[in-house]
Formats: sequence, C-alpha cells, structure tokens
Amino acid sequence: MEFGLHIADFTWRTGPKQLGPALAAHVRNAEAAGIQRITVMDHFWQLPGIGPVEHEMLEAYATLGFIVAHTEKALLHTLVTGVIYREPALLAKQVTTLDVLSGGRVGLGIGAAWNEQEARGLGFAFPPVAERFRRLEETIQICLQMWSESEEPYEGAIWQLERSLNSPQSVTRPHPYLLIGGGGEKKTLRLVAQYADACNLSAAGEPPARKLDVLRGHCDAVGRDYDDIEKTAMIRVDPQSTSESVAGVVAGLADMGFTATYVFSAGIDAPERVVDLIAGAAALD
Repeated sequence: MEFGLHIADFTWRTGPKQLGPALAAHVRNAEAAGIQRITVMDHFWQLPGIGPVEHEMLEAYATLGFIVAHTEKALLHTLVTGVIYREPALLAKQVTTLDVLSGGRVGLGIGAAWNEQEARGLGFAFPPVAERFRRLEETIQICLQMWSESEEPYEGAIWQLERSLNSPQSVTRPHPYLLIGGGGEKKTLRLVAQYADACNLSAAGEPPARKLDVLRGHCDAVGRDYDDIEKTAMIRVDPQSTSESVAGVVAGLADMGFTATYVFSAGIDAPERVVDLIAGAAALD
C-alpha cells in the first residue's frame, strides 16, 4: 500500500503569514517520512465538512507549483480538479508545465464538480449535472489528445480546438497520471473504465467494494482490463485518530484491492501530527 498526504486544510496554528514556510516544511517532512504522494484540493473555499467556508484555502495549481519546488520524489496532483473551473486546453497546459518542471511527477486528478455554493459565490458557471459530465469527458479527451503526438483539431459538442499543439510535451509518457475521482456508478466509473489510470473512492459511507464491482462491470463493457486501473481510496483522520486505527482501515482497503490511500485531516491544526499518523500506519502495514 502506498500512502498519500492529502492537504485539505490550511488553517494551521502558524497563521497565513507563515503558511509558505510551514507548507514547505510540511511536504519535505512528508517525503522524509516515506510518503509517496502529495495532493491538494481544487477548491477556493473550505468545505463545510472540514471547517467553516471562511477558513484558508489556497488555489490548487499555484500550490502544486510551490510544492514541486520543495519536493523531490513524490507524485503530485489535485484530488480532484472540478471540470468547471478551467478551460480544458489551459488545464492540459498547466499539468504539462508542472510535469515538465517536476521531472515527471505531476498528474491530473479530475471530476465533474459538485460545489454549487462555491461556484455561484465566485461566479463560475455551474451547469446541470448532465452537461458537467459532458464537459468532463470532453476535457479528458482534449487533455489526452494534447498529451499525444497529434496536433489535429478537436471537435466536441462543447469545445472546439483548431490546433491541439502542446509544446513542450509532458515528461511522463504516454501521458501524465490520470485519476478520475468519485463513485458515481453510471457515469463516473464508466469514464474511469474508458480513460483513467486510476479511480479514487471514499472509504466512508457505502462500502467501496460495491463500487469496485461496478467498475469491473464497466471495464468488461468497454473491453478494458480491470487490473490495469489503480484503485485508490481517501480516508479522514481527526484528533482522536491513531496510527493503529488508520492501519486498520488501510488493511481492509488492501484486502479489497486498493493499492494507495490518501489521508486528509479535519480539526488537526498541527500538520506534523498528520504525517506522524501516516508514517506510523505505514510502519504497521
């Protein structure tokens, strides 16, 4: 099992003025502890389930660029980008840029977006769910085309590109790591089966084993080898969590076939505590 540090909360005891040095130290500490992946949310307000919406939240791709400069080995990506926030070609270019500058360590995590309150608050268009999924599929297609050798036009129902030139190309070939987040059984997991390197499912709520069964069915339908898709999960820790409790959850996920677990915190304002929890769980794995 690989462990990922998912940074979903920037309201730390250091305060905003010292957030830069604190984040740099946090990600260096994570790598030194053997954590193989580091991710950030692609939101502009804090999520209600983690803290008040007014709490600190950093823009995802600027933050990833900062983290690139302060790490050497970890795989970095968003978990996950909301498809409504950026034009597809811009998103492909952002991920390519970070992949190049990191030496091939930045991927794309993407989903259909869900936070209507945040979108309307900041003036982002928030189409109905069916259109968001059309946008998601076209965005994935555009990114994959821009990461290929093709410079051909792209003609979609929503977006049209006259020339899909992308130079320099990504260091990671044939394309950067592509993860689709979410457990929607009819659309999200179908897109995972058709396009993605990995899925990401929550370990809370409905048992993820059912979602994996649905994913297997979609793979059969599109002719994809189910074992080619990495299964990743997300778990939450809080001040009451222990390394033993985290290791117990992770062991159950491993039995289901998950190979990577992203850990995020709620209510822990000392980021080093989260790294210690993950490192302790990894030692027990």
